[in-house]
Amino acid sequence: MSDYRRSGHTITRFTAHLVWVSKYRYPVLKGDIQKRCRELIIQICDAEDVQTLKGVVSKDHIHMHIEYPSKLSINDLVKRLKGRTSRKLQQEFPNLKKCYWGRHFWAIGYGGWSTGNITDEMVQAYLEHHCDPSNKDNSNMILE
Repeated sequence: MSDYRRSGHTITRFTAHLVWVSKYRYPVLKGDIQKRCRELIIQICDAEDVQTLKGVVSKDHIHMHIEYPSKLSINDLVKRLKGRTSRKLQQEFPNLKKCYWGRHFWAIGYGGWSTGNITDEMVQAYLEHHCDPSNKDNSNMILE
């Protein structure tokens, strides 16, 4: 159980798979820009207490498998990752202005999926185990 986050009264392990793309899906994440983007993502994750389990900086998109604290929403994390990397990359690489005349480096939106070490079927089986056979109720909330 060493992979879990512990505090006074809780134990958690929240993981997610995140994906977002460059605006117009332009293949701009190459060479020094790609390396700097990776550095920035690592710095932001460290500052937000997010552990990168695995990540890929492709030429036109980012994939990340992360473990994050319960106090942090995925939406806020992605907003910070996209906002800070966009600002810094455009400041440090002025040639990006040829592709992006506005201040937007990333496309609107992102993909996010929860991941974990148990499946939906395992949760269902665990909950069904607690169901009293005399309970004929067909509710999604089981009475034990």
